[in-house]
Amino acid sequence: MKFNKRLLFVWMTLAALTLAYLWIDHSADHAGSLKSSAVVTSSVIAIALVKVRIIFREFMEVRSAPVLLCRLTDAWVALIGVSLLGCYFIGMQLR
Repeated sequence: MKFNKRLLFVWMTLAALTLAYLWIDHSADHAGSLKSSAVVTSSVIAIALVKVRIIFREFMEVRSAPVLLCRLTDAWVALIGVSLLGCYFIGMQLR
């Protein structure tokens, strides 16, 4: 079996991002009651989007795909990010 350093680095990066999410989630919990903030929610969405992009590139083989597909997947990630953050912030204003 061949050892792939790039794959190891990608897995370590995804694990670190997951741990960062857990740290952010744990820090939002004060005295047993969950208290969310715009910073926490935005950070979690950003971490999720970074993880999705890494998975697209490394595990769905988009890294070696034609440039158009690379740009389309990047545009999809950006569109989802804008949509999620937009819905969150508009919902905060309407609340």
